[in-house]
Amino acid sequence: MDELKKINERMDGIKHKIVVMSGKGGVGKSTIAANLAYALARSGKRVCIFDADMHGPTIPKLFGVENEKMKNDENGIKPVFAKGVKIVSMDFLMDKDKPLIWRGPLKMNVIKQLFMETDWGELDYLIIDLPPGTGDEPLSIAQLLPSSDGAIIVSTPQNVALMSVRRSIGFAKSVGFDVIGLVINMAYVKCPNCGEKIALFERGAIDSVLKDFGIELLATLPFDPEIDRLAEKGELFVSLENDISCEFDNVVKRVMK
Repeated sequence: MDELKKINERMDGIKHKIVVMSGKGGVGKSTIAANLAYALARSGKRVCIFDADMHGPTIPKLFGVENEKMKNDENGIKPVFAKGVKIVSMDFLMDKDKPLIWRGPLKMNVIKQLFMETDWGELDYLIIDLPPGTGDEPLSIAQLLPSSDGAIIVSTPQNVALMSVRRSIGFAKSVGFDVIGLVINMAYVKCPNCGEKIALFERGAIDSVLKDFGIELLATLPFDPEIDRLAEKGELFVSLENDISCEFDNVVKRVMK
């Protein structure tokens, strides 16, 4: 059977596919992807998150299941289930302390195999956490994915990050991904005494990016040490009722719309 046809058949029960990407690493993209998947699941949707980062998979850690393994049966590879979300990640298949030293074609074959052999089941949303940049894995996903409802771009606010964002948006448009919008992460810290928002970085040309590409700013999120403390425990910030989770609701609502 043709591989693309087999992937289409495997993914036939998935209603919506959303990719989360960034121009550079360290902007909190995986945290955004994980919280989006969890928030959608909490709203009653059937959700799976696919961790497409071969070299630095972190989604299992964010869900607190980094020591689990995916299993196989006659229907295919079984995702790990945690917090109401199915999870597919290379981290479940790798030795924790060994680096993955693979060239592009081998990585594409693994992504292809996971697409073809995973028992996805019936899903409302598949969230795909892409590695940073516009290299092998994002291109492989774009070539193999039957269809996509769009991409969410994650960045920090300074120009050095926004330069890469422009390239990511260009990449998304060139491979046929509609851009749902931009999430600006780690934009400020909130003073615990007076509540003043203190910018961590000089604000770059965010408005120019939005205008030039005709995209929407979905959320502006703070830097909060509590997010890291939660991540260390395998917890997600949308489980809290605070300013961050309220602002993040805008992302979830836009995706569902």
